[in-house]
Amino acid sequence: MKDCRLKAVGRVTPCAPPAVRGLTAPPDFSQIVNHKSKIVNGFTLVEMLVVISILGILAALTVPALKNLGKSNAAISASRQLLDGVGRARQLAIVNRTTVFMVFVPTNFWNNTGWWGKLTPAQQTAAMNLCDKQWSGYTFVAYGAMGDQPGQHAWHYLEPWHALPDGSFIASWKFTPPGPSPAMVVGGFNIYGFGTNAVPFPTADAPLAMAVLPCIAFNYLGQLTTDGQNPASRDEYIPLARGSVLPAMDPSTKTFQLNSPSVSEMPPGNSTSSAFNLVDIDPLTGRATLRFQTVQ
Repeated sequence: MKDCRLKAVGRVTPCAPPAVRGLTAPPDFSQIVNHKSKIVNGFTLVEMLVVISILGILAALTVPALKNLGKSNAAISASRQLLDGVGRARQLAIVNRTTVFMVFVPTNFWNNTGWWGKLTPAQQTAAMNLCDKQWSGYTFVAYGAMGDQPGQHAWHYLEPWHALPDGSFIASWKFTPPGPSPAMVVGGFNIYGFGTNAVPFPTADAPLAMAVLPCIAFNYLGQLTTDGQNPASRDEYIPLARGSVLPAMDPSTKTFQLNSPSVSEMPPGNSTSSAFNLVDIDPLTGRATLRFQTVQ
């Protein structure tokens, strides 16, 4: 190593470290830190107003889309539930080896002449509890089921009453009596009114003769039927509507009244427009599928 001592002066000075190629002295951050310390964090009033305006525009564009999404989800839920209900009725018919009726709650069912007066107080209460299920309620009823003694068949309610999700119901025109002509033609499908059958209502021990309810039926093979034995001659279509069926209420007691409900489709006519949803039941197999308009 080179001797860097200064002999003339009489003292020794250490050698300076040799420069290393490619290395420089570390930067001085003091000026950067001092510069940043002078910056004031925050937004100006103009910037805040611009951001708020943008958020308002986004909200105005998003809220209608979210509402439509909710309506779409309600329609999908109702379609799925009704498909499952039809499948359940078919399954019960096969398991019990008998005809199973999927019966629906019409409006103004209490107007059956003489029927209401024959109900016990408990049966009238049970019927009143179905006021909020008009055009949306259904259950499964069979004359004879597993466990009945031979020759001693009885009516059975196989499940409690069900209801479609809020915001959906079966289209009102489907509850018109069936006739030679379709009640409505939707999407090219001829849709006839519900068939009817005399079943005990609202419970299995209620009077039978006057309670004629709209229904569809499945035989012991799971086929759609009108006579309890042979398969039906045509598909059964059940149209779904979006909207509300609000039962009449007593303004003072807030209890249901035996008056006509308030019914509305929202948007109007959606059960017959291009937004239709139909549950289609094949007569030979009894299986149900969903029909709706597709974009070509």
